Amino acid sequence: MKNYLALVYCLSLAAGLHAQLCEGSLGDPVINFTFGAGTNPGPPLSTTNYKYVTNDCPQDGYYTVRNKTNDCFGDTWNYLDADHTGDPNGYFMLVNASLEPGDFYVATVKGLCPGTTYEFAAWITNMLRAYACGGAGIMPNITFHIENLQGDVLGSYETGDIPPAKTGSGAGVWKQYGLYFTTPTGTPDVVIRMTNNAPGGCGNDLAMDDITFRPCGPTLNVSIAGEAVDTASTCSGQNNIYTFSSQVSAGYHNPVFQWQSSTDGGATWSDITSAQNTQYTKPETPATGEYLYRIEAAEKGNIDNSACRIHSNIVGVDVNALPQINVSKNYTLCTNDTLILSATGGQAYNWTGPNGFSSGDSLITVLGPPVSYSGTYYARATSNKGCLITDTIIVKVSQAAVASAGPDVSICQGNSVQLTGSGGVTYSWSPATGLSSPGISNPLASPADSTLYTLTVIDANNCTVKDSVAVNVWKVPVADAGPDKRIMEGQNVQLDGSASGTNVVYVWKPVYNINDDSNLQPTVNPDHDTTYTLSVISLVGCATATDDVFVRVLQNVRIPNAFSPNGDGINDTWNIQKLITYPEADVYVFNRFGQPVYHSKGSGKPWDGTLNGSRLPVGTYYYVIDLKNGLPKLSGWVQILR
Repeated sequence: MKNYLALVYCLSLAAGLHAQLCEGSLGDPVINFTFGAGTNPGPPLSTTNYKYVTNDCPQDGYYTVRNKTNDCFGDTWNYLDADHTGDPNGYFMLVNASLEPGDFYVATVKGLCPGTTYEFAAWITNMLRAYACGGAGIMPNITFHIENLQGDVLGSYETGDIPPAKTGSGAGVWKQYGLYFTTPTGTPDVVIRMTNNAPGGCGNDLAMDDITFRPCGPTLNVSIAGEAVDTASTCSGQNNIYTFSSQVSAGYHNPVFQWQSSTDGGATWSDITSAQNTQYTKPETPATGEYLYRIEAAEKGNIDNSACRIHSNIVGVDVNALPQINVSKNYTLCTNDTLILSATGGQAYNWTGPNGFSSGDSLITVLGPPVSYSGTYYARATSNKGCLITDTIIVKVSQAAVASAGPDVSICQGNSVQLTGSGGVTYSWSPATGLSSPGISNPLASPADSTLYTLTVIDANNCTVKDSVAVNVWKVPVADAGPDKRIMEGQNVQLDGSASGTNVVYVWKPVYNINDDSNLQPTVNPDHDTTYTLSVISLVGCATATDDVFVRVLQNVRIPNAFSPNGDGINDTWNIQKLITYPEADVYVFNRFGQPVYHSKGSGKPWDGTLNGSRLPVGTYYYVIDLKNGLPKLSGWVQILR
């Protein structure tokens, strides 16, 4: 008891104005109320009698749970863009205090240890800006109470007036307030209570976060033997063993200790079996990772209850991975290969090898005569954590065979040629398009277009060698004399010939009324129907192609404008010369009243001036002739004379 009283006394003197907060070491929280995090703050609190609202700026006697706040009550409140820990997704309690003083947070803590000191604390900020309420705003004033279940006060602390933040930026400033007390014998459960002492009105507005109830005890400090820092660094496989030593200030009457370790960054801790002394020697840790350690302490009889323990600072050992060294090719190379060495995972490298070779690069392409590659290469790689690894690479060079894909060849389109590969044990041609079998030395190649084939051979030493051969494909001739033509007698027309093929010439036949028989599109002017033939001739022996075009020559008809059907044997009929060349022609003759008096279709037979066997009277008649040749109809007049 004497040591315990000395602890309380020392803590009180050392703390000064902050004497109500623990100045020694703390344990893990028995309660740790953070008001939640994420997208939903959860339901209204059961630990307050204030009324819950969902809006950002609660009125007097109301509270809300938010992860940020600003622009409240005409911008007279400070703004918060995160909770006390700086988490933008974390929530805090925002309170507009009641008009009447009274309790606003009450909770019960169970399972405490007798004769153990605990700290009850919360982080609070005054939300009112200094200039608000004419500079005379009401400041929050809170009393922290610890009571037994019968209502007897075991400890209390008053914050006094909590002044507004004077940052000038309008941002709220968090500050921790609280008290510590000692549990009497037979009091495992207590009530924690926060009372608002100030009246409501203009001011008395606050935010609160991270309410904790934690064991408090003497100062526990852990160090690593031989290390000036809290974290030692080693490399995998170095088998370093570290000793941790703890120092504890006066305060416990009969302390008991327990070492703990964590491998998840301190999220969870596990007791180390048989590690209850003030010193602990860590065994060899072969696996890479971050290993954390701390020591916990409590009065004898309480060490098995986590609600009674305090813990030290955290020390750690980082076991760092070794860098990796590898070679990107087989150790046995071929004379046509390039040696490529690479190392990964390091920060610095050092290579040495045959013929004075050295390099400090991680990726190396060794250039030079292939035979100079042979020999032993030594590699050293150092990581950014100072971990070093060495390796040895023995490189042998084998003589590669000479591959041949044969000479370049040319073929006519649609023909084949046999390729002749040599120099290997296995063969592979690419592309496979047009090949009878790409996996043999001498496939038949029938490409549709000119193709460069690459032959890859693997010889008896497993060396890979390549060669290429070009197969040029000559396109066969194609002739197109164009569409048939039609002209009137005495006219000319241009033929629409076209041709394709590799290295070809052109010629038209017959050489009759044509201006250039070697031109694909010559001009012709035959005086009668004529068929012209276009020949496209390959000069590289890929045959000849032909095509015909028919030119129809339409004769000019001559239409008399008078005849005398009087039986004297002279000009007795209306005879239209060359009409017979239009077998589909329609001929109509009308009198001056528009009545048809003669019709003929395709016969070309002369008209004798009669209608139904009766002679027509002398006069002028009108004709319409449709030659059915796609040209406009012919019309005019003709006179019957006697």
